[in-house]
Amino acid sequence: MFYVYILEFSDREWYIGMTSDLKRRVQEHKAGSNKSTSYRGAFELMHYEAYRNKMDALGREKFLKSGTGRRFVKKQVRHYLEETENVTTK
Repeated sequence: MFYVYILEFSDREWYIGMTSDLKRRVQEHKAGSNKSTSYRGAFELMHYEAYRNKMDALGREKFLKSGTGRRFVKKQVRHYLEETENVTTK
């Protein structure tokens, strides 16, 4: 399986990635092993999708990194975003 995932950082910014081992990859992010996320601090695994084919996962990752893809994700997880927005503004 191949996974496309989104990490949300405390500053509400996202990191979108793809991996064949989601648990290992999240642990690498937590350990600061990834240059792109090591300086960003705490994060939550906000969303992930599983694919059987690597090329399908790579295509999905590319789409989610686009403006249209980010808008799609915001619609898909709108309830989560509303909940976390309410928590951070209290």
